Amino acid sequence: MPLEGVVYANAAAAERFIRDGAWIDRRIDEQLGECCERYGDKTAFVCDDVTMTFAELGMRSDELARILVECGLLPGDRALFQMGTTIETVVSFFACLKAGVIPVCTIPQYRELEMHKLADITRPSAYFVQSGEGTFDLVQFAKDVAREKSIAHVIAFSRPSERQGHHITSYKKSDALTAVTGRLATSGQDVAVLQLSGGSTGVPKVIPRFHAEYLGHVRQWCDRYDMQPGDVGIWALPLMHNAGMMFALLRTVLYGCCTVLVPRWDPEQFLTLIERWKVNHAFTIGPHAPAIASFDGVSRFDLSTLRFFLTLQGAASIERTTGVATTNMFGITEGLVLTGHPDDPASVRHASVGAPSSAFDEIRLLQPGTEDEVADGEVGELCFRGPSSLRGYFAAPELSAECLTSDGFFRTADLMRRVQIDGRTAFVFEGRMRDNINRGGEKFGTEDIEHLIAQHPDVVDGKVVAMPDPTYGEKACAFIIPKPGRQLITLAEIARFLIAKGLAKFKLPERIEPIDSFPVTRVGKLDRAALRSIIASRLADETGQNEETVSRKEIK
Repeated sequence: MPLEGVVYANAAAAERFIRDGAWIDRRIDEQLGECCERYGDKTAFVCDDVTMTFAELGMRSDELARILVECGLLPGDRALFQMGTTIETVVSFFACLKAGVIPVCTIPQYRELEMHKLADITRPSAYFVQSGEGTFDLVQFAKDVAREKSIAHVIAFSRPSERQGHHITSYKKSDALTAVTGRLATSGQDVAVLQLSGGSTGVPKVIPRFHAEYLGHVRQWCDRYDMQPGDVGIWALPLMHNAGMMFALLRTVLYGCCTVLVPRWDPEQFLTLIERWKVNHAFTIGPHAPAIASFDGVSRFDLSTLRFFLTLQGAASIERTTGVATTNMFGITEGLVLTGHPDDPASVRHASVGAPSSAFDEIRLLQPGTEDEVADGEVGELCFRGPSSLRGYFAAPELSAECLTSDGFFRTADLMRRVQIDGRTAFVFEGRMRDNINRGGEKFGTEDIEHLIAQHPDVVDGKVVAMPDPTYGEKACAFIIPKPGRQLITLAEIARFLIAKGLAKFKLPERIEPIDSFPVTRVGKLDRAALRSIIASRLADETGQNEETVSRKEIK
């Protein structure tokens, strides 16, 4: 069932990918059905004190799918998802697929700026939302967005710990939805979900992912870790992210595995759950890695069942602390995963992001702005092409053309080197070309933030760049030119102003630096690299001064 605004693989390529085993030619909900038949009484997901078998997941998602159909939702309709890492999200996701509804994957931290733009691009008919634990009323927010953007249905869930409201766990069991599945003139080559790219601009880039290629990509990735039916994984990150989709949702139904969901991050609870549920594979990103590596009580926990740890950074420190083999990795929603193998030496797993997880992926490192490859050992822009690689952003042909080479390689704007480490080819991450910020795994551009900052009455102009942070990797720093005669705006003031404008909190600048004018390159363009260098140097000086102060106190 073709969806307008989507670029599909041509018929010959699709046939080749299926024949070669790069794609698994079925729908994701069909894969769940197979698990329900083979592993019905086995635990599929655990969250807090709730466990759910494959059979229960099948029945509950059937019931919710029936409700969606009765609401008038049609195959191909889109549904915004703004839910947490919970059982409710799992059931809602599979229910949508059964009803032919396409999830649009967002995170609970998004606010008006992001959700309004996504609604404009994807034109959803439904909005799934779950009440949060803080003071912000996410359900009311969703209702407001739905009213503003004419979204017909808001499907709201309370937290599992709350007594009021209706929870998916209380739904009555129902028969298989023969009427629903019978109406789906769809195949594994159709769109399964619409994912998001972090991007470097304020305009969300929406990425179609397809049933067959998504399942195939997960198999290519997880086969590297010798995944087996009954293996247990743990997930403490946003569930609707591409990484959560692959490692938690799809891995579970592809292998008949169990996934322990952790809605609230806490390193002690994380380790407790690994011991309690005898976890075999764990995945962390951003601030989780240093939190685990610096946790004093790791030795109290039995981690003997844990075969492998995956992280976007900090593999060496996690392995040193836990004694568990750990690898750095690199992933991009546009369709590439680089990772180390459990049998790789530590020099590969710790000093690089590994190699492509799929044997079908082609990698080129190009001179930025050209299609000329660099020599091994030199830094170039990571470009790739494969069975799961992006062929075009949703409803954005001009943007798509900018991101693809003439022969269909996707330009990541990430800089890497191809190296040989202990006789193995690996890739080393060297930074980014574009002006986006990666705060603990949440990537975002700076254009929309700068546009809002410039609207403040005390500001002439402002530019936002990444500054290094030991916990989150990067945070946002705003260089601001104050208006003549006005005091420099404070961090609290700019935060209140930006939140009032609808900016998500995780995008807020976390440091302000005054500046008289912005540095420019020799051709007169803004020199963001110079701004990044300025703040990195100042932070390094401050760290050195603090260490010197501590040393003097110790001497005394």
